[in-house]
Amino acid sequence: MAEFSMEDVLTETEMEMSERVDKFKRELTSLRTGRANPQLLDSVTVEYYGSRVPLKQVAAVSIPEARTLEVRPWDNAAVDAVEAELRKMDFGSSPSRNGNVIRINLPPMTEDQRKKMVKIVHSMGEDSRVQVRNARRDALEKVKKAQKAGAVAEDDYTRHEEAVQKLTDAYVKTIDDIVAVKEKDLLTV
Repeated sequence: MAEFSMEDVLTETEMEMSERVDKFKRELTSLRTGRANPQLLDSVTVEYYGSRVPLKQVAAVSIPEARTLEVRPWDNAAVDAVEAELRKMDFGSSPSRNGNVIRINLPPMTEDQRKKMVKIVHSMGEDSRVQVRNARRDALEKVKKAQKAGAVAEDDYTRHEEAVQKLTDAYVKTIDDIVAVKEKDLLTV
């Protein structure tokens, strides 16, 4: 059997947990909070010279006002395609075009919309916590397997188990903190 290294297991587990937290943060940026945010348009793809490309490859997105997104395609030939894709999005208002500039005015979120978004954030947070715990389970299985193979003593197993749990607790707390900040952001009018 290959040499067992708890450091390798911890490093691998921490990378997995860190990737999950980073993914969670990216997912949250695409949620509408009542203020304009360029990441709201990250999922938009545009038909451009025969292929679908992300909006950010064909246009600049800026925030001229708190609840307004401004999209400026770099190529005049792409303006119609960009506008058509933005009209398909559900922003609560239609994009308006002035020459080559497309503006999206985001209406204020209602209390019900805010509460619904908070529920979505909590659900996404729980999914992330589950994935962090799955990484913990995988790490503990590796340690248990090494213990059964005789590469880890009983005392060391307990110590390794505590190290993995400490790592898990830290990442779960990070997710909880992110959820709390996003919830506060959503509920602030």
